[in-house]
Amino acid sequence: MNKAASPRSYAPAIALTVSLFFLWGVANNLNDILIAQFKKAFVLSDFGTSFVQQVFYLGYFLLAIPASFLMRAQGYKAAIVTGLLLYGAGALLFYPAAATSQYLLFLLALFVIAAGLAFLETAANPLMTELGDPAGAARRINWAQAANPLGALAGILIGRTFILSGIHHDEAALAALSEAQRLDYYRAETLAVQMPYLVLGLVVLCFAVAAMVIRFPAGEQHDAQGTEGRRFRELFGKPRLLAAATAQFFYVGAQVGVWSYTIRYAQVNVPGIGEKAAADMLFVSLVLFAAGRFAGTAMMSRVAPVTLLAAFGSAALLLTGFAALAGGQAGLYALVAASFFMSIQFPTIFALGVDGLGPLRKWGASLIIMAIIGGAVLTGLMGWVSDATSITTAMLVPVGCFAAIVAFALSVRRRAFAFAGRDA
Repeated sequence: MNKAASPRSYAPAIALTVSLFFLWGVANNLNDILIAQFKKAFVLSDFGTSFVQQVFYLGYFLLAIPASFLMRAQGYKAAIVTGLLLYGAGALLFYPAAATSQYLLFLLALFVIAAGLAFLETAANPLMTELGDPAGAARRINWAQAANPLGALAGILIGRTFILSGIHHDEAALAALSEAQRLDYYRAETLAVQMPYLVLGLVVLCFAVAAMVIRFPAGEQHDAQGTEGRRFRELFGKPRLLAAATAQFFYVGAQVGVWSYTIRYAQVNVPGIGEKAAADMLFVSLVLFAAGRFAGTAMMSRVAPVTLLAAFGSAALLLTGFAALAGGQAGLYALVAASFFMSIQFPTIFALGVDGLGPLRKWGASLIIMAIIGGAVLTGLMGWVSDATSITTAMLVPVGCFAAIVAFALSVRRRAFAFAGRDA
């Protein structure tokens, strides 16, 4: 970024960038509703529903590096506009997918949305860390990311209000229906997603138009021709970055897995709970997540981010562990409470990973965004474990993920103390 330019001179760009955190929160958490909806509409197993997240996060993985190339060559603006156009196009694809009742077409639409989000996250996260004092990068990105849980809440509300019908037939009830009645039921559940995604796609395309006319920081000059691949290879000599990417893999897997199966966990562990009441528990999770983001970010003025990461990761580990071992309504409450402590983990891991990378920061950002593939791999693993055992036992997967995050935080903290002692 041009060092002579102050953040204030880019106020419209910053405002739009913060709104991006909101927009991808909407898309990410609508997936949690889609999993419950598609399980009904297409009669899927838990592993079958996990393809929603597997395809979605595969889009992140495959497009993060191309997004970084585009951002380095053309700047933040090109990456953000491209991301918004892809996001909008993917949302509009839900219309023909619902009209034809094709699960594979829905998966394609989700992949296109995720491709757009890969561009948006690859651009927005490093932009927020660059605008201001590097020492405050972790706190600054946490404040920007506070818009993300607000978008997540909006996504859950949209899904609960406009997608979930509240009608859920068990196998016996479905068998009692005529063939025509069953087809009408499946058709109605599929069409429920059509209008919300149509509106979302049009709104996102309006943001794309706004981004086209707003002035963004140019960023550093991209590398000379032929050196891009060499610069990317340099990342593999940065142990903290690699550790952060690994931690992010586990964090995203834990977050996506917990939220994807909260409705399912509630329906299995609380007899008689309906899908809308179960979705309310997911909504409470997101409220706690938002509260944790604000509280945790405020605490960073007094507590080192890495120390807070270790503490929050430990609390999430204990709560998900209780949910996996105890089950029942108490287990559901513990699972919901874990979201408070998941709140600061993604942006803090990101900021710790790119700290000190200098001109490699954008490449480092793309590597960490690639690690979002954990949302695909580990959610798929949870679906497989659930089908083989139970959804309650499947919560042991995020327990292992949070253990890895705590290990990362303690490692970074230990090295920070070692360097401080060496300088003293």
